Amino acid sequence: MRRCEPVPPQRSGTIPALIREALLAGPRSARELSAELGLPEREIVRHLDHLERSLRGGRARLVMEPPACLACGFTFAKRERLTRPSRCPVCRSERVTAARFGLGP
Repeated sequence: MRRCEPVPPQRSGTIPALIREALLAGPRSARELSAELGLPEREIVRHLDHLERSLRGGRARLVMEPPACLACGFTFAKRERLTRPSRCPVCRSERVTAARFGLGP
């Protein structure tokens, strides 16, 4: 018996445009966007990078609330990458919150 592959949801627009619409409703993490749009988290991060570059000429810009360590409170304020860090550089804890993304002026 053959397994049926899941049918991807119908999309109206490009993935960066769908991400932009979702971020207009409020800040979200890459994992939340992944669940909402039905795409892998890694692909969401790639599209967030594309969205950030495409917003540079307009009024809005991609705003990132940096990840933080839950053990010691260290904030990754200078982090440029959009992916989640694997561990804290101060205490080496792996309990790190995910970055949240939104659209700002």
